Amino acid sequence: MFSTITDIFKLPALRNRILFTLAMLAVYRLGIFIPSPGIDRNALAEFFSSSEGSLLSLYNMFSGGALERFSVFVLGILPYISASIIMQLAQVMFPRIERLKSEGQSGRKKINQYTRYLTIGIALIQSFTISVSLQSMSTASGTSIVLDGGGWWFTVMTVITMTSGSCFVMWLGEQITERGIGQGASLIITAGIIAAIPSGARSLYENMVMGEISLLTITFLFVFMTIVIGAIVFVERGQYQVPIRFPKRVTADGAASGGQNTHLPLKVNVAGVIPPIFASSIMFFPATISSLFPNSAFFQFLSSIFVPDTWTYLVSYIVLIVTFTFFYAAITFNPTDIADNLRRQGAFIPRVRPGAETVAKLDYILLRLTAGGAIYLSAVCILPEVMARSYNIPFYFGGTGLLIIVGVCMQTVAQIEGYLLSQQYDGMDKQSQGGGRRAKFAVDRE
Repeated sequence: MFSTITDIFKLPALRNRILFTLAMLAVYRLGIFIPSPGIDRNALAEFFSSSEGSLLSLYNMFSGGALERFSVFVLGILPYISASIIMQLAQVMFPRIERLKSEGQSGRKKINQYTRYLTIGIALIQSFTISVSLQSMSTASGTSIVLDGGGWWFTVMTVITMTSGSCFVMWLGEQITERGIGQGASLIITAGIIAAIPSGARSLYENMVMGEISLLTITFLFVFMTIVIGAIVFVERGQYQVPIRFPKRVTADGAASGGQNTHLPLKVNVAGVIPPIFASSIMFFPATISSLFPNSAFFQFLSSIFVPDTWTYLVSYIVLIVTFTFFYAAITFNPTDIADNLRRQGAFIPRVRPGAETVAKLDYILLRLTAGGAIYLSAVCILPEVMARSYNIPFYFGGTGLLIIVGVCMQTVAQIEGYLLSQQYDGMDKQSQGGGRRAKFAVDRE
């Protein structure tokens, strides 16, 4: 590990990428503490202290604490994630957008541009909803959260501030993805969850001091968390190796080449941590819609269904995780393209004919892996939540947060290792070319 860290600082390009990523995350965390105007901070803190364990706590965790502070980054990266979900669905439903995906770099740029426009639209709707909802909220003592009762000026100011903040966070995520290390949106969410851990630990300690949680319960919690983290690492590193065989070829001079055996590695969890993030984003929609229609019994009932600690919430969450797992696996892995590439290279899966049989075989393998990945993701996200609620443990130690932290950190470390490996290959290639040039120069001199 120490040698890897030393190698990182020896490579200026990789070191600059990591420092750039840390700087962008620092800017994001700094923005969390910049308050949006027009809010009574004390009343807001009192309101959040009474809403522990609600859907607001989940949103506050994903926003890195921006909601309880009502900062300029209160929407965070979630509008961008929601826009990404819609655009990925649109690629399946609309052939025109699907064709853009196949146009290469130019098509991806257009899709990214559409995603940005959609992010602005979603941010406008969500910020308007939040501004209207805040004006009707008050603490248990009857204190209004909005100063001076709000009004149209507060709505306009809040919409502009929150939408601008969301666009800036989206820009930070894109900059991290392009010029830094890791996936920007996932790292921003991870940074927010990690930042909430000290507060959760302090709350856990205070509950232990007051006698609400025993030391044995806390010990059991950390043992269970360690087991869950170990399971996440084990599954995320797991691969299913599809055997691939290349036929032997005989050249004109009678020499045989090829005939080697290799494998096609497929991750056990093909979708990664994307399904829980997408599912969590979707769970916020009912609460957002019900805020727009406070007098509608239907929308209020719809919002009550998706309240944490209820069986309807858990079932809906599992259904969304399973759905997005299969959906994301289907759009990221195309068995037909893989089969065509193998056929063009003359390769094949042993005892499977090229063409339709290869596609069917890959489909069968992908179906089993995706089903196993969906069960694994659902178990990791739900079981710790249920146990945390059973023992009155703070929300910060839920399974979704653990999965995102461990999964994103592993992806980022894997990208760093891949960068180091490519640099080593480049160095060996340059040495080889240098040696070849020196040998050629010696021959010319002779």
